[in-house]
Amino acid sequence: MDVFPKNIGTGIQHVCESVFVRLCQIVGTSVQVAFRRETRDIKELVDRLAADNDDVIHLESGSRREGFRLEGSDIDIMFWPNDYRVIWDLIQCEYYDTASKNLILADSSMSPPGFTLLESLTPTTYSEFRSTFIRVNDRIYIFSSLFRGTMQTNTYPNSVEHGPCESSELMGKEYDFAWCFACDIWPSSASPWIDRCRSWPEKEVVNTIVRNGCHFVPIGNPLGLQGYKNEEWRISFSLAEQKLVYTMNHCQFLVYGLLKIFLKEVIDNLSEETNKLLCSYHMKTVVFWVIQGNAIPFWCPQNFLVGFWSCFKLLIKWVYEGVCPNFFIPQNNMFLSKVHGSAQRSLFLKLHHLYEQGLACLLQSPSIRLHITDVLYNPRLFICTDENRMKSEGDYDTELFNEIMISRFSYASSTNMHYSVKYLRIIDKLIESPLTQYQIVMVQKLAAPMLQDTVFTFNTVCTSTGFNKKVYIADKMSCHMLRLAANLGGISEMVYNAMFFYKKLRYKEALYVIENIKVMLAQPGLMYRDKVDLVKYIEAFGGLSWSTKMRKTVVHDIMLNNKTCYINDLTLEQQFALQNFRDRLFIPLFVILHFVEFLCYRHIDTALAQTALENLQVLVHYDQGLYVHAIYRDISWNILGICQQMTGNHMAALYSYQKSLEQFPFHRIQDATHMRIQELHAP
Repeated sequence: MDVFPKNIGTGIQHVCESVFVRLCQIVGTSVQVAFRRETRDIKELVDRLAADNDDVIHLESGSRREGFRLEGSDIDIMFWPNDYRVIWDLIQCEYYDTASKNLILADSSMSPPGFTLLESLTPTTYSEFRSTFIRVNDRIYIFSSLFRGTMQTNTYPNSVEHGPCESSELMGKEYDFAWCFACDIWPSSASPWIDRCRSWPEKEVVNTIVRNGCHFVPIGNPLGLQGYKNEEWRISFSLAEQKLVYTMNHCQFLVYGLLKIFLKEVIDNLSEETNKLLCSYHMKTVVFWVIQGNAIPFWCPQNFLVGFWSCFKLLIKWVYEGVCPNFFIPQNNMFLSKVHGSAQRSLFLKLHHLYEQGLACLLQSPSIRLHITDVLYNPRLFICTDENRMKSEGDYDTELFNEIMISRFSYASSTNMHYSVKYLRIIDKLIESPLTQYQIVMVQKLAAPMLQDTVFTFNTVCTSTGFNKKVYIADKMSCHMLRLAANLGGISEMVYNAMFFYKKLRYKEALYVIENIKVMLAQPGLMYRDKVDLVKYIEAFGGLSWSTKMRKTVVHDIMLNNKTCYINDLTLEQQFALQNFRDRLFIPLFVILHFVEFLCYRHIDTALAQTALENLQVLVHYDQGLYVHAIYRDISWNILGICQQMTGNHMAALYSYQKSLEQFPFHRIQDATHMRIQELHAP
């Protein structure tokens, strides 16, 4: 059969270009994919360099980390203890200082390819791990099934086990959290992969991948011959896969995206029996094999669908044979426990039927259909594949700043002054090194919250000593660092200046800052989350550098590190949130502004305090998600209740606290809310 059936016609090049353009719209242009990756890269680099030996490292993986933002995609996070390392041979113990690293020996002699047993060589320092360490014949093994259950964090309500992960949903997004162990040494079972990389990827990429080693996630082979399903761990190449995806050109990356879309919209809807037999990981694997096999000499928009068709044919071959070879360890058949028997035969027949339709099978994809039919009905239609003309300046800015905000909100929080200084020094060195334009803005935004945390932590320590000279020095340094944070971060960062002055009882200065913030918030074209009037935005800020735009236009909600006291009146909420494993409070910008304004005016002008309270009440009661995000409504109602309780309006405060309890418990402050309700009923 021809790759391109005759009924498609001679305009196949235009069809390829049209689908390429559509994928740029759905998946993103090369510029969008670049800043999604690079902002995450620099954030993770800073966190990794700043991490202490006893820290837990967390790393985003999966499709979002690769640069996708497809609707319904999971958010995958890997966690591992930094003071644990896995080795493959006892002789490798000499690579590590055993006083600071707990070593684990991987024993794959009794496991199928891609899996291994893990034997603990040193006593664990984590109390959570102890119940997962089981003695077998004078050796201590870490049971994957016990580890998986023990480390389930219940980060969000209704969390469930999903393979090696804890899976949960928040506001329509699925999260997968996987605890694992890191290994700095490339597994010998994957060594043949190095020799196989003659044409792709390049040698430098291969060397980087090998240097980064691998991970072990707590899931055994369900068909393990020796019956070690509950003990075995799977070798994970998540970091290596991310590097490989990064080496794809944009056309290859979009083919990967098209396969993911085709899987979701077409293959998964073929029948109930075959639904979910294939997954996105299979799509990624098939793209890797096709690229490395040099099946397509030239990946470009004009032959875009040649890449898709080559991948689809290889996928059908795998289903027919019942073998999906892992890209790094081909002996690991990833279909082994899933694609077999009658379901396999049914899936093959369904896929073969699609194959017989040729590229017309893409017409079954709602996301792609119109961009094929438009060209078929109008063969002379001009298709512009120039990415520079696909998105406007405002579109790029909106997404870039949103990406930076998301990364910024996941920064590492600490009250350790040594860590803060270390973090800031790393940022200082990075600023002097070559960075992309996206990374420069990201580094600026990372520096601001660390400066703010340092100010409030440092000031608390110095104030507690009672020495006036130290208090004066701390105050002077604090003001300087907060000004620097505001210069780096922008309008929202000025709120921390107001909180600082309130905490120091300098109410008029705090109110002066708040008035300045209000003036700046009245500017046209400001960007709050992803809400912006692009016409006014471009009129006011078009053509400026991204760094300047970030400072002058981007407005975001406020993040409080729960290990640090910013406002004494929120201490209860911070303490209970921290006890429930929430290390931050996220407060809508306009809520915190009215809150601090109310607190300051209580000491200056009761009438103006009442006005601030009324503004806060209107905002919390009637906002429809414009200024108060749904997941931040629990803390917003609590703050309103606190203000009402301070004025003696206990009935209104009770209503606000009860409304807080009705919200999604994002911050886990229900215990604090119940305690405040008890205070209302106290004699």
